[in-house]
Amino acid sequence: MPGDAPAQVTVLVVDDEPHIGLIIRTRLEQDGFRVLLAEHGPEALALLQAEPDVALLVLDLMLPGMSGIDVLRTVRHDTRWAALPCIVLTAAGQDAQLRDAEALGVAEIMTKPFSPRGLLGRVRRYTNRYTTGDHSP
Repeated sequence: MPGDAPAQVTVLVVDDEPHIGLIIRTRLEQDGFRVLLAEHGPEALALLQAEPDVALLVLDLMLPGMSGIDVLRTVRHDTRWAALPCIVLTAAGQDAQLRDAEALGVAEIMTKPFSPRGLLGRVRRYTNRYTTGDHSP
């Protein structure tokens, strides 16, 4: 049964581990979100170009080729996405990358392993402004 989020709220999930992307997509779709999946940076940037209504980016930092930090830098330097909320999902022990992510204005950092339910709560928080009609708590 879908939750508070209308179907038109789109979340872009970028993770090079397909099973993690599928777990996230399944949980978010159960709550009524539209989820786009990308496994590397260039794919994520292409999806942003093609899908102008992305409301939130969920981004792994450890990606093949183009790092999550490079994706985030590109996103932040484009006026269309400069204010796009971003939740970083990453393995622990990446202090320099986490500092870079914080400097680039990420909304939140979650470490792996993570709770899909906990991620859903954060996604709801950062996409609340896109919901329509239902203003109940």
